[in-house]
Amino acid sequence: MDGSSLDSAELQRFLEQEKQKAMFSEMVGKLTSVCWDKCISGSPGSKFSSSESTCLNNCAQRYLEMSQLILRRFQSM
Repeated sequence: MDGSSLDSAELQRFLEQEKQKAMFSEMVGKLTSVCWDKCISGSPGSKFSSSESTCLNNCAQRYLEMSQLILRRFQSM
């Protein structure tokens, strides 16, 4: 394997890792926005109420489950 092939493989790995990081950041941003809008009404205090915490936890869990379901569906196509 010559140096240019190695550099190309390393570059591809780096680009894939960066793409995954960007996708993860985008998902966290969407999850935060969706769940915040759904679960938090008004201005939050120094702590979330128990109902807000439960709602945020359930919302995040459902969002991740649906994202995984959609990803598996696309992969099977």
